[in-house]
Amino acid sequence: MKAMALRAPIGLDRLAMEDRRDPGEPGPGEIRVALHGSSLNFHDLGVATGRMPAADGRIPLADGAGTVEAIGPGVGEFAVGDTVVSCFFPDWQDGPPTVGDFSRTPGDGIDGFAQEFVVRPATAFTRAPKGFDAVEAATITTAGLTAWRALVVDGGIKAGDTVLLLGTGGVSIWALQLARLMGATVAITSSSGEKLERAQDMGAAFTLNYREQQDWGQVVRDWTGGRGVDHVVEVGGPGTLAQSIEAVRVGGHISLIGVLTGAGGEVPTAALMARQARLQGLIVGSRREQQDFVRALDAAEIRPIIDRRFALDALADAFRYEMGGAHFGKIGVEW
Repeated sequence: MKAMALRAPIGLDRLAMEDRRDPGEPGPGEIRVALHGSSLNFHDLGVATGRMPAADGRIPLADGAGTVEAIGPGVGEFAVGDTVVSCFFPDWQDGPPTVGDFSRTPGDGIDGFAQEFVVRPATAFTRAPKGFDAVEAATITTAGLTAWRALVVDGGIKAGDTVLLLGTGGVSIWALQLARLMGATVAITSSSGEKLERAQDMGAAFTLNYREQQDWGQVVRDWTGGRGVDHVVEVGGPGTLAQSIEAVRVGGHISLIGVLTGAGGEVPTAALMARQARLQGLIVGSRREQQDFVRALDAAEIRPIIDRRFALDALADAFRYEMGGAHFGKIGVEW
């Protein structure tokens, strides 16, 4: 079969198509999946560029969706022909977080889904949302589930809440769609006026260019009449956290998801204490949470926003496009 692999010294110029041994038939508790789509995440980019160490020969991409070709003994949840989508943490089935690293995350600690076929435990997949193609389904594994957990599982979002989203990448645009689905009012930031217009067309009530308004936390607070927002989906990290704390209401909730501005920095602890806000770090979610998310999508009328699709053998170009930051929503890969 064909697979994209990273060779040491790892970098985008060392990402190439290889012939790999077909994984064969599934054993007990396993399924064989013909993969047809994936999507890119910031985490994948870190692996592909060598910023996050990975083994020589690693097959990248944490997201994978396709069709079940065969089932092993003891598998009752899936049948041949079912469309399925992978789990970011294949061993975290349910309950509170138990995983704090990426040693078992596809595309990082183990081989990912930039390949034609896989044989994995059935518990490493869930059903795909009804009507989604493979690329659309693959967007729920990392970005979609992160937004779902931030707002629904951890945030307990309800109709009438206010939400602040930072940027217009995969997590933030999924969060915009979910927040609107739940009846919340959304504010969103970007450095691009065109992207802000698109977000407004999708239902964002307030848009803000953070390059033009460096004190955007106070601007958002003013927008709420001085109260502050109920939820912040914080994807920036140390460079944006102070403004997010300024924007959140007393007793509000900040989901700390991303490190786009760096992995470490000062936390304005006095401001956080004065807000009495809950600052919660999170990394994606469990299989059970993904199953709940899929059921919600089956009942909703929303589809993921795919900015652009690339062929599998153009994966390096897809990553370069991601590095350029021009995308709105998700970048897909299909084959």
